[in-house]
Order: sequence, then C-alpha cells, then structure tokens
Amino acid sequence: MTVDTAEKPVENHAFEADVARLLHMMVHSVYSDKDVFLRELISNAADACEKLRYEAIAAPELLASNPDNRIILTLDEEALRLTVEDNGIGMNHDELIEALGTIARSGTRAFMERIEAAKSGEGAQLIGQFGVGFYSCFMVADRVDVVSRRAGSAEAWLWSSDGKGSYSVTAADLADAPERGTRITLHIMEDAKTYTSKWTVERIVKEQSGHVPVPILIAEKPGAEPAQLTDGTALWTRSKSDVTKEEHTDFYRSLSGQYDDPALTVHFRAEGRHEYTALAYVPGSQPFDMFDPDRKGRMKLYVKRVFITDDAELLPRYLRFVRGLVDTADLPLNVSREMIQQSPILTAIRKGLTSRILTAIEKLAESEAETFKTLWENFGAVLKEGIYDDFEKRTQLLGLARFRSTTSGENWRTLADYVKDAREGQDAIYYLAGTSLDQLKASPHLEGFRARGIEVLLLSDSIDSFWTMSAPEFEGKAFKSVTQGAADLSRFAKLGAEETATPEASGEVNDLLTFAKQALADQVSDVRASDRLTESAVCLIASESGYDRQMEKILQSAGRIDETAKPILEINLDHAMIRAIAKHGDDVAFKEDAVRLLLDQARILDGDKPTDPRAFAERLQRVFERAVS
Repeated sequence: MTVDTAEKPVENHAFEADVARLLHMMVHSVYSDKDVFLRELISNAADACEKLRYEAIAAPELLASNPDNRIILTLDEEALRLTVEDNGIGMNHDELIEALGTIARSGTRAFMERIEAAKSGEGAQLIGQFGVGFYSCFMVADRVDVVSRRAGSAEAWLWSSDGKGSYSVTAADLADAPERGTRITLHIMEDAKTYTSKWTVERIVKEQSGHVPVPILIAEKPGAEPAQLTDGTALWTRSKSDVTKEEHTDFYRSLSGQYDDPALTVHFRAEGRHEYTALAYVPGSQPFDMFDPDRKGRMKLYVKRVFITDDAELLPRYLRFVRGLVDTADLPLNVSREMIQQSPILTAIRKGLTSRILTAIEKLAESEAETFKTLWENFGAVLKEGIYDDFEKRTQLLGLARFRSTTSGENWRTLADYVKDAREGQDAIYYLAGTSLDQLKASPHLEGFRARGIEVLLLSDSIDSFWTMSAPEFEGKAFKSVTQGAADLSRFAKLGAEETATPEASGEVNDLLTFAKQALADQVSDVRASDRLTESAVCLIASESGYDRQMEKILQSAGRIDETAKPILEINLDHAMIRAIAKHGDDVAFKEDAVRLLLDQARILDGDKPTDPRAFAERLQRVFERAVS
C-alpha cells in the first residue's frame, strides 16, 4: 500500500509470513546472549564492502572519490541510539525490500522450528547458521531505520519498522543519506541501553569482530570524530606463528556465524607452481543443515584480498562442513564465475587444500584422540561419503574411519584394529548395515559370528551401504555383508566349544525344509539351513550377487528399483521350535501356516512388516487355537 504525503510517498508493506513469525520470536527472545546482533550487523556491513570491491573491478567509478571501505559505529547514550554505517555496495529500492522484507533461504523453516524449541543460550549459534542475522537487532531495538544508497545511484531509500508485522519504504533525503552504502539506526530499548555504552560496544567488537577484513571505527556521540577500533588487517596474511588461538577462534566465529570453538585449524601458505594462502576450520559442533541436499561448502575465494565468491568448489562435497577461505594471486581479479569452475588453477588448489586438511585430521587422530573422537562423531557420516566418491583419497579415508562393532562396546574401532584382531583364516571384513545401532545389535544375523568370536562392523549411516560396495578391500580383506550370501561359518570353531562334527538334521527336519521351499516358492528364492543362527529360528538374507538387504531397501525407498529381489530364508534346524514344527509332518495345513509365520517372523526381525497383516493375524490365531486346544 502507498500513502501519499505532502513530501514523499510512503509504501507500507506487511512482512512475509515467515519473517513476521521470526520477528515475534526475536522480540520474545529465548536467547541469553543478545550480543550476537552487533556481530551480525558488522558481518553484513563487511560483506557489503567486499561486494563493492568485487563490482568495482569491472566498474572502478563505483568507488568514486572514496575508495577506502570502513564501518562506523556511532553511539548516542542520551537518545538511546546505536548506528552501524558502511560505505559498501548499498541497496536500491527493490533490493531493500527483498533483503529486509522476505526470507528466501531453504533452511529458514528448520531454523524457526529449532528456536521455538530451543533452550536459553542455544540461539546465538542458530542465528548465524541460518542467515537471518539482521532480524536479531529487534532483540534490543523497538524500531530500526535503514537508509541505503546503492553505489553509483542518485537515489537513496529509507526502510523503517518496529518489528511488529509491517515495514515502510520511502525515498530518503539525499542530504542525510550516505554517499553510498547503508546506515542502520537502532532505537535501543530501555532495558538494553548498555548497547549505547562505549565500553560494551568496544568489548563486543574486539571479542567477536576483531578480524573482520574492513576497518571498524567508533564515534562516542553523533558528530564526534570516530576513532579506529580495528584496522581490517586480514588475519590470513599474517604469519602462522603470529596468530594466537584466541584470534583464530574470533575469526572463525565471525567467518562461520557460529559460536563454538573450532576443533581443528589449518593455516598454511602454498608456494611453487601455484601460490595461495589457505585458512580452514573444522567446526567444534555439527551445523544443523549439514545434511540439507541443497547445502554447499562454505569456503570463500579471495584474489589479492578481494572477495570473489563463496560459491567456488574449493573442497569436495564430503568436506562441506569445513569453514574458511583461500586467497590467491594466480587468478585475475576479473575472473568470471564460469571461469572459476573450469580453472586448472582452482583444480590444483582444491587438490592441495583437500590433502592438507585430511593430513591435519590424521595428525589430530594421532595426537588428540578425544578431540578427534568428537570430530568423528560430528562429521564421520559426511567424511565417509569420500570413501564412496573420491577414489584417490579412499585409502586415506578408510584409515581415518571409525566404527562401532560387535566387540567395541561404546568405543570406536579402526579398520586396522579389525584386521589385527581378525581370526586366523578370516579373509573378509564383515559388516551389518541398517538405520539404528540398537536394531543392528539385536539382529539375528550376528548370532553365529558372535558365537565364533568374529567381529562385525555395525554401520548405521545411510552412506555405509554405498561405500562398502565401492571399496573392494582393506589390507587384503574384502568387505562382506552378513545379510548377503553364504556365511560359511562352519570353518570357524565356536568359542569354548570342542571341535565336533555338526550332527545331521533328522529326516523330519529335512522334510520341513523341503516343504518350506515348495510352500514359499512365490516369496523367497530359496530356503536353506543356516550356520549363522544360534538363538533365533529364522532370518532373511540376500543372494550372493546383487545388493545386500539394506541397500535394496534404500534403492526401493528412493524409487531406483520397483521391488526387491526375492530373499533367501535361512532356518536354524537345531532350534527347538523348528524341531517341534517338524514333528507334525502329516498336518499339511498346520505346516503351511507355520512356515508362512516363520517367513513373517524373519521379515519383522529384519525391520519390515508382514506383507499381508490380515493373513498373518489369521494364521497366528489358528496356531494359537491349536496350541491351547
């Protein structure tokens, strides 16, 4: 809606529904640390300055007579105002509405669901991770005015809102507007007046934004000469030995928008055929959107300290959790986005950076086991994607990988540990894949392996079913699913048991096996005696060729296959229930019900449901009636 006034028309807009909901949560904040708003505004201002530097490569006139970027914080304790002003790229009318009136980020809804359920103090991390930092200013301000003029434009615009559901946009007075860039004026609430204090603002800037690559100045009151707070020196240009752990933490937080400490810092300068400086951080906690299919890496590309893009593929997808940047002088400043993706220089940088990060993670595993354990628990599922799609780094990633197993308890096992402790004559690394660690531990497929002291890896990440197929072996031992093909466990003696020949099954039991093959021929490819079962009566396995049971389920769920192949039903011929059923050899109707119930029991143990629940219930009822009559 547009309201005509005597001076300039005022446009009134309602916030997009998601923004209105978000603002309500900001005003009624669950966050204990409201300092985050200033870091977010400074970060946005620095980004605007970086964007101007990039656009000025092709259009130097945008810098006009003011080529030096800066951010000025102006305090007004009497009027309870805090102003954050930059001379960056600025925004025109449409950009102002798009940037401050809507949220067009895929993770927003997940963010809001998180903060609605968040406990006090968690929000500081959430804000930066989902790119809604500007709106955090409504935690401390009851009105916000934004005046912005896009570089090279003769128009300036005023955006204003009290954060209660609507905002207005009107043409700004050019005499009061920045020459270029954006000025954000926060009308601070009475209970947040400390944010107009010089001591408070200086503390926050030095703690959280001390290494933003744009100088930050502070004026103690309107009209006062601003004094420099930070010099905008790029941290990555300094010698590695000159940067403290605290400075790295500060820079990581400003770079990543997170409030945790980095678990690992990789800072180096590469020289030789290609020269570049890299600064990379492995976060100390898992980003909430790490498994978002649209999520890309978060590495920034600079050329001679000029920000170029944060969309260059500087790391493979399985390292997408790493935050940081690369600064090189080997690329031209006017490099296009298309040229970046095809550049052999970027390919070489990507290869070198990937190697350095993986080597640093290896060293961390050797020197700081507890820190590495946390890193693996946060990012192991993503790192294992590299085993599947990075042939060159596969051996290195297999060495890094950690696993739960039937012998590990709550500890992690390496493949080297597994191979060292394998039984004599064991030529395979056995694994069981599924969706839940507890369900895997209870699987009947493990019984025969446990009885013989053979370790089985328990793989509960979805990527596990893929990399185990593409990684043919480790130290000469092939990966083999315990739900596929013959287990061939008879060659291993059971623990604590004497070496005795397995007694032959009775004629009645063999007859039951033959009957089951005929009765279930439409649902299974075979019915056979099992050497992997010691306690359970039945289980389902996949044939030797094709996919294992879990991989079939994943592909069917994704619509890649219409239906799974017929499984094999394995029966424990030594089980008391099987022997009891076999004694009723003349009762065909009972045996028909019994073998079909056994098949459904195997399906349930496999995490599935009976294919026909009604028929399952009717058979169960008939068997119960027979048992109690």
